[in-house]
Amino acid sequence: MDVMTVSALLAGVGWLLGGPLGDLIRDYVGDAYQTLTAEKPLPPPDQAVKSIAFTIGVIALSAKMAKADGAVTDPEISAFRKIFTVSPEEAENARRVFDLARRDTAGFETYARQIAALFVPGSPVLEELLGSLAAIARADHEIHPAEIAYLQQVAAIFGFEGTAFRGVLQRHLGLAASLEDPYGVLELPASASDADLKAAYLRLVKEHHPDRLIAEGLPTEAIGLATETLASINTAWDKIKRERGIS
Repeated sequence: MDVMTVSALLAGVGWLLGGPLGDLIRDYVGDAYQTLTAEKPLPPPDQAVKSIAFTIGVIALSAKMAKADGAVTDPEISAFRKIFTVSPEEAENARRVFDLARRDTAGFETYARQIAALFVPGSPVLEELLGSLAAIARADHEIHPAEIAYLQQVAAIFGFEGTAFRGVLQRHLGLAASLEDPYGVLELPASASDADLKAAYLRLVKEHHPDRLIAEGLPTEAIGLATETLASINTAWDKIKRERGIS
């Protein structure tokens, strides 16, 4: 896909979504927006829309999280670049969108609700977006209370509350967290039966398979995050099997 086509797609998605999120996407395209939307047909609200909304959503919500935390650290910036490979020519656009979102008077709830409306509540793609934010938050080796509170509020909008929210955090805090609380990763208590644990494991593996996530709107640039999620799920299940003698 050439640069013009990509820019036209971005502009079209921004027009379709509208609201603060659409404004950020149109700003990402830049001054070419008016010309591109006039020359190119608007894309349908499908996988491409969700993928673009995901990427811009991570930028916007991480900017709001940085505002809640009070500071943007170098490790957090590096974590974002690890999740999304931003080309040198797009780096300035990404920084501008981040700054605009951080200063925007619209609250993070507005962005989160716009993104959530594109998916079913509790969608694995929404979990990966939440996981992206958690990865950025823990990049400086600790998640501050303000960041936890922020993540919890975004999670509620996305359809993750209570045990589901704790499970999301466990799956996205790295392999050490999976070993420390493997049952939490599977969202079940330690008293759960072997059959229920295996069923939960198989469900999560199916939901978080990279091919399925991409088909549902996860950008290919974020595939590494999905792979890490699967690794956390597998690590938790392996520990449970060893502890219980499950073959």
